[in-house]
Amino acid sequence: MSDEKAELLRRLHSPNAETREHATSQLWQLWFGAAGPEAEQILLHAERLVEAKEYNQAEAALTRLIEHYPDFAEAWNRRATMRYLIGDYEASLGDCLEVVQREPAHFGAMHGMGLCLIALHRYSEAAKAFRRALEIQPFAQANQDLLARCLEKLN
Repeated sequence: MSDEKAELLRRLHSPNAETREHATSQLWQLWFGAAGPEAEQILLHAERLVEAKEYNQAEAALTRLIEHYPDFAEAWNRRATMRYLIGDYEASLGDCLEVVQREPAHFGAMHGMGLCLIALHRYSEAAKAFRRALEIQPFAQANQDLLARCLEKLN
């Protein structure tokens, strides 16, 4: 892990909200640009396709991107997000697992895993995913709320 990334991850634990928000933004920039400018442009194009609800084209673009850059965690993460949006929770979950293999501190993929597991009614596993995300990004209110929701379902 680079010193820069380690420092940004450390800042996610800051009591200062502005510091945390800046670190979060910087991490997303690192992840988006990790495979270089050409891959980032394809990723951004796929994002526009998802926004336009052109899911088949978006999936094809993201799959080609993954084939060319198999270690590009954010390509896997964006395909996971797209698959979640169309209700393909098992495939999305599989992509999230690929993300965290490549980028173990990817709190977005852990959040996505939790959402998929909730959709699949696997609340104990979802709670674990949200706990892992909170270990990295402890002030993330959405993950705190979703963890509480999972724990309610388990009681």
